[in-house]
Amino acid sequence: MTRPVAFAAAAAVLTLGAAPLAPVADPSLAHPVATRLTGYLRPDALDGKTILGPPPAIDSPEDKADRAAYQATRALEGSPRWKQAQQDNDLWTGGAQRRLTCAMGRDLAARSLAGTRRLLHRVELDVHTVGTPPKDFYGRLRPPIGDSQPLCVPRGPWLQTNASYPSGHAMTGWAWALILAEIAPAKASALMVAGREIGQSRVVCGVHFPSDVAAGRDLGAAMVARLHADRAFQADLRAAKLELAKAPQPRDCPSA
Repeated sequence: MTRPVAFAAAAAVLTLGAAPLAPVADPSLAHPVATRLTGYLRPDALDGKTILGPPPAIDSPEDKADRAAYQATRALEGSPRWKQAQQDNDLWTGGAQRRLTCAMGRDLAARSLAGTRRLLHRVELDVHTVGTPPKDFYGRLRPPIGDSQPLCVPRGPWLQTNASYPSGHAMTGWAWALILAEIAPAKASALMVAGREIGQSRVVCGVHFPSDVAAGRDLGAAMVARLHADRAFQADLRAAKLELAKAPQPRDCPSA
């Protein structure tokens, strides 16, 4: 993951196997708007490489299971779960935030929740700070490298330049779910299911292996635990609890 170009669209056109690659921004690095915000954590706050350890060794039983999952999920192309995974790809305006909104019963897009969104945004920036070092250190290739099977997102140069382990989407979805579950404990079960499914969508999409997603959840949980020692995070969390207590209910949610 290359931070200076993290939020820029890739300009080059490459080819992986027989599949042409269209220019596309790295979807695992998407964020809501151009920002001067920073995360809460310093780069030395957590050692993600040590926490996770390496990904499954090539041709190990775990690696073979990962690759079998990639092959099996290609059959989901065009299914409702595939379409949901496409929506989850956009963490902010797509299905990911909507999943959490519906699970919580509070509209995270409401104007009154500017402070809550700021907290979630800073946490997402921490995902880059904490998740980038193990991605770069282990350099695991993503599942579709070398073939032309369908993915739920456009193929782009980011598939080669952004390593697979751990999944940033899984880190973000799990961290957000944990934080929101602390704010709204009565909705914790639904929120954690939503956080899990945001990560699982990356497997459905074909851009991560199951072990990448599991590692993302593990590192996301460690990151949230570390965030609780940060005074700025604690203050923002208290403010978010007050905001969300008065937030409107969402519309058009199955459970709303």
